[in-house]
Amino acid sequence: MPTECSPEPMLFARLDRRAVVADFGGGAITSDAGALLLGATDRVIGLVERFAACFTDGRAPRRVVHDVHTLVGQRVFGIALGYEDLIDHDELRRDPVLGTVLGRLEARRPGCAPLAGKSTLNRLEHAPDGAHRYRRIGHDAAAIESLFVELFLDAHERAPQRIVLDLGATDDPIHGHQEGRFFHGYYDCYCYLPLYVFCGGHLLAARLRRADIDASAGALEEVARIVGSIRARWPRVRILLRADSGFARDNLMTWCEANRVDYLFGLARDARLVERIHAELAWAEEEAERSGRPIRRFADFRWAILDSWSRRRRAVAKAEWMPGRGEHGANPRFVVTSIPASQLDARTLYERLYCARGNMENRIKECQLDLFADRTSAATMRANQLRLWFASMAYVLLAALRRIALAHTRLQRASCGSLRLKLLKIGAQVTVTVRRIRVAMASACPYADEFSLAHARLCR
Repeated sequence: MPTECSPEPMLFARLDRRAVVADFGGGAITSDAGALLLGATDRVIGLVERFAACFTDGRAPRRVVHDVHTLVGQRVFGIALGYEDLIDHDELRRDPVLGTVLGRLEARRPGCAPLAGKSTLNRLEHAPDGAHRYRRIGHDAAAIESLFVELFLDAHERAPQRIVLDLGATDDPIHGHQEGRFFHGYYDCYCYLPLYVFCGGHLLAARLRRADIDASAGALEEVARIVGSIRARWPRVRILLRADSGFARDNLMTWCEANRVDYLFGLARDARLVERIHAELAWAEEEAERSGRPIRRFADFRWAILDSWSRRRRAVAKAEWMPGRGEHGANPRFVVTSIPASQLDARTLYERLYCARGNMENRIKECQLDLFADRTSAATMRANQLRLWFASMAYVLLAALRRIALAHTRLQRASCGSLRLKLLKIGAQVTVTVRRIRVAMASACPYADEFSLAHARLCR
């Protein structure tokens, strides 16, 4: 009959005549007790179920140990909890809290773990687009793209009067020989050039692209698809498209003008534009040198780029001068817009509306730095696009947790990384009995009040 042996104790420096002893006999303990909040958030918005519905499973049902729903949830929750690599799931596959959240506390077959390991999840990440003869799990790319917009629409109880769609391209450095690898001169590295579309804190699109293209390549198709889906449910909503100068292209602006979509794009500075506001810059320089502080003046005029634009459009210029810098004190900036001057004057248009575009840069940083959206190390672009979508879904989940459960708390503006550190990474002892599963979290958790409030709001 086997006997239970106590784990070998480890002695540390004594404290006040007390022996400090440690061992590995604590039982089922997790460092991710906050995953319970992720599970509660998922039940509110139905993200994992709807995301899993975008995959097809051609495996023989009687031989399946880990179904697609569990695999998708495991990967999305894993990224949200900070596990960027699939190899991490070889340890997570027995985590009691993650298994509880996914409904897989016990293995379906003897000799197996409750959750999947890296090899099974790797097949999910390499799922082809559509049916395949040898790869039994596939995905529907169009359905996944549509799901981002559906989750955004479902997050609103009623249609807003106006929404602002922010477009942005960023670099995704790669360090191998992945498909679509190109050197980008501006970023000075081999990279991809993903396109993001946000509406406030909501992510509406994340498309992986090669780096040998214009920043606006494919933006018109993405905008047309997203606007069509939004207008199908909210036919009267006013839509503003906002982006930097990389998107000030005639085809995109012409489409907006033909489809009742306003736009506000940065305009690349050139000698002609600077000459156009020469007087405003001179006035700003004189006043700045006299007062010793930066001075801004604004100009409002009609503009067209020769051989590029089909018509003249409203342009707004910020003529700013920084004192004490000599000839380098000039800091002019330009934007082009379809919003008439009767609705917004030049200063308000630039300072209040265009400069707010910087918030989207923070959202992109959350996706790439906190949720590993730049972890595109697979050999094919298809697999890397799926990785980007999994990271994006993890962002949508955490953004929903922040929006629904943490409003008016000290974590309402916390980044995804801060949410993970303060609300998800909580140590707990897990006790499983016939009647209940008890997750006893650390009594000294400094954010216990926020956790309890989030639980109450999600359950409500």
